[in-house]
Amino acid sequence: MFLVAELGTRLKEARLSKGYSLDDLQEITKIQKRYLIGIEEGNYSIMPGSFYVRAFIKQYADAVGLNAEEILETYKSELPGTSNNQASQSMTNSPSRRKVSKGPSTKMMEAMPKIIVGLFIIVIIVVIWVLAQSKNSAVPNVEEKPPEMEYDSKVKPIDTEKEKDNKKAQTKDKQESTDSKDSAKETPDEKQTEEGKQSISAGTVEADGATTSYTLTGADTFKIRIEVSGPTFIGIRNQQQQEILTDTRVYNAGEVVEFDATSQNYARIRLGNSTQAKVYINDEPLTYAQQAVTQNIVINFNKE
Repeated sequence: MFLVAELGTRLKEARLSKGYSLDDLQEITKIQKRYLIGIEEGNYSIMPGSFYVRAFIKQYADAVGLNAEEILETYKSELPGTSNNQASQSMTNSPSRRKVSKGPSTKMMEAMPKIIVGLFIIVIIVVIWVLAQSKNSAVPNVEEKPPEMEYDSKVKPIDTEKEKDNKKAQTKDKQESTDSKDSAKETPDEKQTEEGKQSISAGTVEADGATTSYTLTGADTFKIRIEVSGPTFIGIRNQQQQEILTDTRVYNAGEVVEFDATSQNYARIRLGNSTQAKVYINDEPLTYAQQAVTQNIVINFNKE
């Protein structure tokens, strides 16, 4: 008992040297305060079991900075050991629990074939019922005359000669209307014919990187129209690089520049901001070959 009292005293002194109260140690180790008091007093009878005595002492020693293994080794002869009865009882209870848990599974396995056979019989009954219903709905009722047949037999005798003449007249009017529409489609107006002949080549970007050349063929006129959507400078020059557009300046949104260059075989259009200007040649929109903001557009007019 002297060694046991010495163990409790040693642990208590270590606790006090750390400045821990029993409440502090309870918070650190999560061991109930009454068990901590029992360890310091050597009263192990209040412990839940001998295993917890060694575990609690180890936690206590670690918390106050002592070597837990050394403490347990020094006082191992005085500490209670593991009870053989407890181990025996644990070994005895294990098989019984396995046996109890095995019971429901065994009963379920024995009942499984019966359940499967019952479900199979139910499925067969349902299939037979569905087939019988489908067969009954597929058999026609020969005693009753379909409503459509009765309706047709009543309507046909009412088709008089006057109604036949009206139907023929309506059919003739529809045919004449269709023929007139077809003939109108086959006769294009002069503008459509002229545009069908016109061709503008794909643009070729010149070496300076700012000039793109196009060729206009198949047209009798050379008319330029530029629709402005934002501030941009516009100028038009001839092949001798002379300004032929009278009003050369910065145009604003909503303004339209129109110039008849039919007498020319060449025209260079200078656009200060091509993103704000759309060029039309004989009312046909010109597709820019490059996306440069400031660029020169040269149109070579090949007259027929």
